[in-house]
Amino acid sequence: MKRILLLCLLFLSFVNCKNPSSSEIDSEKETTPVRELTTAEAIAYKNGYAHWEEVAELKFTFNVDRGDSHSERSWIWNPQSHQVTLITGKDTVSYNRKGIDNIPTSADAAFINDRYWLLAPFNLMWDEGTTFSEVENVIAPISKDTLNKLTVVYGSQGGYTPGDAYDFFYSNDFMVSEWIFRKGNDSLPSLITTWEEYSQFGKLELATMHKDSTGSFKLYFTDISVK
Repeated sequence: MKRILLLCLLFLSFVNCKNPSSSEIDSEKETTPVRELTTAEAIAYKNGYAHWEEVAELKFTFNVDRGDSHSERSWIWNPQSHQVTLITGKDTVSYNRKGIDNIPTSADAAFINDRYWLLAPFNLMWDEGTTFSEVENVIAPISKDTLNKLTVVYGSQGGYTPGDAYDFFYSNDFMVSEWIFRKGNDSLPSLITTWEEYSQFGKLELATMHKDSTGSFKLYFTDISVK
């Protein structure tokens, strides 16, 4: 479950058009129930959520550029066994997320942060204790395009940073284009970035680049592989 953006980084009325059914978004998944999806579900399915249970291993490197500085860390995650491995230039840490008493807090907080940036559309389905609101036809903060907005607010209990809020700006085809992170559900943005450079990894479609309005801050993913 999300609940942190370590870099102190990281969604009100339904859209006019009827939300598609899960089968319309992912017709390849024959067992997907034919029903109208919520907006949160539609966004998740658009990114391949119907195939998530098929993923045995996900590898990725989380990169951040601020001006001339660069930082990165790599992950190997086996979601079915809950095994996580963190690889940095200084160390390698492996742990199992089911062994609560043995989880290294700093490593797991980093994992939740980095995974959220990569898989936030899926977290709309995974996370509990959230409330949603929606508004249609709003001006996106960076592109100034007219998009729709889904706001998710996390509960005040549990997780690493409870009470945060995220505004997801998405098109009528339910692809996220930008978002706002508001720490502690503050009315002012803590960070605003794009969602771009979508690529297909197995049956998942993931945004690999996030930039602020100036381009001086970039958060992006490399070495992504899905088994």
